[in-house]
Amino acid sequence: MNLKDEFIKYFVSKGHVEIPSAPLIPENDPTVLFNTAGMQPLIPYLLGEAHPKGKRLCDAQKCVRLTDLEDIGDKTHHTFFEMLGNWSLGDYFKKESIGYSFEFLTKVLNIPIERLAVTVFAGNQDIPRDDVSASIWHELGIPKERIAYLGVEDNFWIAGESGPCGGDTEIFYFRSNDEIPKHFDPKDDRWVEIWNNVFMEFYKDESGKIMELKQKNVDTGMGLERVVAVLEGVEDNYASSIWKEIIASLEQISNKSYQDNVTSMRIIADHIRTSVFISADPAGIKPSNTDQGYILRRLIRRAIRHAKKLGIDTNTNWMEPIALEVIKKYENYYKEIKENKEVVLEVLKNESIKFNRTLEKGLREFDKLLNHLEGNIIDKDNAFKLYDTYGFPIELTVEMAREHNLKVDTEGFKEKFASHQELSRTASKGKFKGGLMGHSEIETKYHTATHLLNAALKVVIGADVHQKGSNINEERMRFDFSCDHKLTDEEKKKVEDLVNEWIKEDWPVSMSTMSKEEAIKSGAEAMFIEKYADIVNVYTIGNVSKEICGGPHVEHTSVLGHFKITKEEASSAGVRRIKAILE
Repeated sequence: MNLKDEFIKYFVSKGHVEIPSAPLIPENDPTVLFNTAGMQPLIPYLLGEAHPKGKRLCDAQKCVRLTDLEDIGDKTHHTFFEMLGNWSLGDYFKKESIGYSFEFLTKVLNIPIERLAVTVFAGNQDIPRDDVSASIWHELGIPKERIAYLGVEDNFWIAGESGPCGGDTEIFYFRSNDEIPKHFDPKDDRWVEIWNNVFMEFYKDESGKIMELKQKNVDTGMGLERVVAVLEGVEDNYASSIWKEIIASLEQISNKSYQDNVTSMRIIADHIRTSVFISADPAGIKPSNTDQGYILRRLIRRAIRHAKKLGIDTNTNWMEPIALEVIKKYENYYKEIKENKEVVLEVLKNESIKFNRTLEKGLREFDKLLNHLEGNIIDKDNAFKLYDTYGFPIELTVEMAREHNLKVDTEGFKEKFASHQELSRTASKGKFKGGLMGHSEIETKYHTATHLLNAALKVVIGADVHQKGSNINEERMRFDFSCDHKLTDEEKKKVEDLVNEWIKEDWPVSMSTMSKEEAIKSGAEAMFIEKYADIVNVYTIGNVSKEICGGPHVEHTSVLGHFKITKEEASSAGVRRIKAILE
């Protein structure tokens, strides 16, 4: 049985419309590098905008999460995963949502009811206990001993400090051959969460006041990898059918068994799969030292380091067979995987060549270090430099030091490493937070300004200029576009002046819904036309700009203020980058 196909088929039979997975690189959420959950691409519709496909939706969304990167190598964590979701945008609510989940699990997947337990929101001073959900579960046959009430940390959802929010109900499966306990203890890790239904029924304003929402939404998420492992009766996600061919390919290349090398093999399998999906995305991400490109580089290089630990000759094209297994597994679901196959293989090959050069430099750095070493200990700073600059895992440094009868300050290294991780996490909070609060007033202005900038570049540089990506935060906008030369000062001034002229002219911003074919015929532009559904939203700014987009936008241009280009630079081959602010 194919879980993904069965999930979509079931919800379509219940009046839902299947929508395609959004790309991994989000277009309309400037707060994140990747789509991290199924709800992210649907943010405008959860906030009340009408979805062109209706009020009942279902999908399998490609996601990348990096908050658990250091946990990759255990049984359950992945950087890339698929999130199955069904959505109600102001249509059905708790009774139907819980009923669908229960029926799908017990009737379609044939999971015995005695292996299921649930949690619901215990309530707080502002929001009552969710006895409604608990009652629905009990009526369906879940005994009261298997229903646990938990607080805000476990069973309440809100994006940021304010915004749409509500309790959720989480469904657990008893993944053990032990006798199933009568009473459900959520702290007992034999109970594994498999599905989460969020009920957005309240709104918390900036002062902390809670009020009921007019449009009450249901947002669900089921992690495909985890549930497949549950259904197949394996405790190790990497032992499921999802990973079978990928792990087998890695065993053949390394001539080592998975069971004897689980950590390195899980890391390599996970990181190469994620790298395939990132480099196949229509956004055209390449390894670099910034943003998504930095993550891609980090994943590939980490995979190479662990390949060396397995004794694989990393100077060969060893990643290609593993990548081909990933492509073969997913190409029928995600066409960009098939269409960009050669791009993916080239990215992996080139980054491997670059990193092998770095490793050689690292070895030379180690030799230099030996010549200047006083005493018999490699200090924490040098150990960390070998790790951070040249990609040497501490185990490799210790091993090399031992060959020269030296020791390494591993405790000091760990302290430095922990400090480095904390800095990374702190820096990542803004980058990876995501959610409904990612669109402040200024970010909405910047989003609209990208349309004007795109239009101005077409006038000044030429009609063959096309957007290649954008990133927005509260301080600035960044816009990548196709161009074969560095902009002259005159060209930059013309672009700047034209955008400001359109802002002063106070053009109205309007939206209309139409088929993708109609939108293209009407002259509407889109960054990656193939990623959009059959029905799209077209935003028109006076007679200046017409683009397929999901929002958010201002209502008229005069609210944008004064547009100023702060930097123009190369992004990659044939692509330039403009950074700009609104004053």
